[in-house]
Parts: sequence; structure tokens; C-alpha cells
Amino acid sequence: MEDSISKDLTCSICLTIFTDPVSLLCGHSFCRKCITNSLSIKDQCPQCRTTVPKEEKYLPTNHILKSLAEKAKEAEKIKREQGDETTGVAQFLCPEHEEKLKLFCETDQQLACVICRDGERHDGHKFKPTKEAATSRRRELEKGMEHLSDDINAIESLANTQREEITKTHVMSQQLMTQISTQFEEMHQFLRQREEEIKSELKEKKTEAVEEMTETLKVMDLALSERRELQVKMTAALEISDAVKFLQSWTEVNNMLTPECLFRPRANDLQVARTSLSLGPYESHLQFFVWKEMLQVVKPQAELLSLKSYRGDLTVSDDGRSLLCIHFKLRIHIVDESDAREHAFSVNEFSSGQHYWETEVGKGGYWELGVKGHFLKYDGQKYVISNQSSETELTFTDRPRKIGVYLNCSSKELSFYDADKMKHVHTLSSSLMSLPVSAYFNIGPSEDIDPNPLTVCWY
Repeated sequence: MEDSISKDLTCSICLTIFTDPVSLLCGHSFCRKCITNSLSIKDQCPQCRTTVPKEEKYLPTNHILKSLAEKAKEAEKIKREQGDETTGVAQFLCPEHEEKLKLFCETDQQLACVICRDGERHDGHKFKPTKEAATSRRRELEKGMEHLSDDINAIESLANTQREEITKTHVMSQQLMTQISTQFEEMHQFLRQREEEIKSELKEKKTEAVEEMTETLKVMDLALSERRELQVKMTAALEISDAVKFLQSWTEVNNMLTPECLFRPRANDLQVARTSLSLGPYESHLQFFVWKEMLQVVKPQAELLSLKSYRGDLTVSDDGRSLLCIHFKLRIHIVDESDAREHAFSVNEFSSGQHYWETEVGKGGYWELGVKGHFLKYDGQKYVISNQSSETELTFTDRPRKIGVYLNCSSKELSFYDADKMKHVHTLSSSLMSLPVSAYFNIGPSEDIDPNPLTVCWY
């Protein structure tokens, strides 16, 4: 019966009990909002398809249906609440004995009734009243909530910091993109300018050469014209068979000629002007020369390091660029290894910014390059990264002739490069690196005389 009434009070459009119901002339009823939306699309009753006149679209509320619909909604609400209470009570009853769950088994960590407590399954178990058990667990939960809250705050702080790092990375990337574009544009501008200068020099040389050859050609054309004119007159005279007329013509031609002019070749006085167009080394080694020129405008350049030695058997050249090791046999008196490792450093010190320098290692049998406590070492057989007390062996495809060292003071990172190919070899990070630092160098020990010193590259 109730289901039938609910069905009669249900809108056929939204399939729920009427809200502000209205009735059409055909007798069918709908929610005001539902039928208004329907009629705005099509002027027909959704159920019987009867056309609805425009004047019928403004419909009054069907108060009888509205009252019945409200009562039906209230009845459904009461029914739901009663069902929830019944379900709630059933939830607090022991499913096995249908007794109230007044106890909590500490052993099994579950609710129990008094019959469960006395049963064999819970024999020897420890029980507490539900209120007492709930109180102790509530305290545990509250403590857990405190820790959870602290952890959430910590994670939120970390997440915020991570977001800031992401933002900083985006900003830094954009700055680096701009910096890269700017620096490449400077090189492009230098190359374009140098290209125009070399082309302009070539054009000037071409103009000078062409002008000289053009003047020579004019002289040749004039001489050629004169000789051809003389050739025509001489040919005409030779074609005259009458002696008197020939002699008359001969007299005219003879006045234009001298034996020297007739029998001495004019070509002997002329010489072809050869092209001397040349750009010197720019003709064959243009890229190399322009690259060397560009080094003078590149900023920043590699550091111009000067060396100083703290060991008697390490000799620094007069210009401060090269480090040479005295033969091993001359320093066998050294016993303390720590003394032997007080090697050579740059006069320059670095405490901030980024720095790069290159060193020619030649064919040295032993060398160390980097900063104190952090360096790349070659012992004649293998390459090793030494970082305080740890060492890492590296693999090189070729034996480099020149090593580049890049120091980033802010991140305390030290990178090594095969400077001939500008190929990255290894990067080490060390929070233990204390600033300021100086560039570090060492040669030896080696049992062979090494005529090749370590030499800092200056560009």
C-alpha cells in the first residue's frame, strides 16, 4: 500500500517524490522545475505527448499533491531513522549470544559479552569493561594523533620546501636559458662581425687586384687596336698590283712605321698582371685562427693560475705556470709520507663563485690535480678520484693530454674534464670541503726522469 502511494507521488521525470508539484490540463503531474525544463525543450506532456499551450506554461501549485508529497517524505525519513536505530542496537549485541557487549578481551583484542567471558574460547583471557578499555585506547589514539599531527606538519613543511625548490628550479632554468642564449649570441655576434671583417678585407683585395688587372687589360686592348689598324693598312697595300699606286700607298704606310715599330714585337712590352688574392692563414686555417681570436673576448676565461711549491724537490718555473719534479733518486731521504704530500698550490684562492682551469699533464708518469683533499690522481696505470679518505677508480678511453678542473664553491662540487675533447669525466661533491681553497698540484713519486712538467694553461 505504502509503495503504491509513493509511486503515485513520484515525478515521472526525476523519479523522486514531488517537489512543488503542478498538474497539466491532461491530468499528469510533475515537479515544477522538471516540467518547466521539459517544456522549454518541447511543448508536449512528457507522458501522453499532448501539446501544452503557451498560456498553460504558467501553472499554479497543486497543494493537495504537495501536502501528500511532504507527508510521504516525512514517513520515509522516520522509517530510515528507525531502521538505523535497529541496525545500531544490533551492532552492539553479541552476534553469538545476543547479549550486550559490555567487555573487551585484552588477549584477543575484541568486544565480548559476559557469556563469552565465561566460555571456553576466552578461558584465561584478561578482560576490561568497555568504557575503561575505550578510555585507555582513546589516550593511545590521542598520543598517536599528536605524533601524526607533528608528522603531518613536518611533511607539509617538507612538501612546501620541495615546492619552493621546484619553483627555484624553474626560475633557475629560465635564468640559465637566458644566460645561454645571451652568451651564444655574443659569440654569434663576434663571429658575424669577424666574418664581415674578413669578407670586407677580401673585397678590398679583390677590388685592388681587379683594378690593377683592368688597367693592364686597357693597355693591351689599345696596343691590340693599334696593331690591327696597322695590319689592315699593310694588307691593303700588299693587295695593290699597280707599281705606282703601290708606291703611293707604301709612302703613306711607311710614314707610320719605323723598323723598330715594325719588327720589334709589342707583346714584349706587355705582361699579364697575375692575381695576388690571398687571405694568408685565414685561407686554410680560418676556423683555428678565429677560434684563437674569440678566446680573447670569451668571458669568463680559464683561471690564470700561478703556482707555489712547499717541497724542495718540486720546482716552479719562473713564470709560475709549470711544476717540475726532481728525479726520485735525489729525494730518497724523505721518510715521512705526510711531508712528501705537502705539494704545490695556486697562489689564487677561491671562496665563492665558479672557477675553471686547465693543466697540461703531458706524458707524466704520476700526477695529482684538484684541490687539497679532493683530486684526480694518475699513477702511470690507472686514474683514481681521491676524496678525503675514499678513492674511486675511473676508466678513460684515451689517455688525456690536458685535464680541466671546474670548481663550484656554492655547491662544493669539483668536476674533471678531458680538456682536449671537453668531455666530462667525473664530479664529486663534498660538504667537508672547507673554503677558501687553492688549486692543488703534485708530480711524483716516479722512478723515471719525467721531462714533462705540469703546466697550467693560459689563454
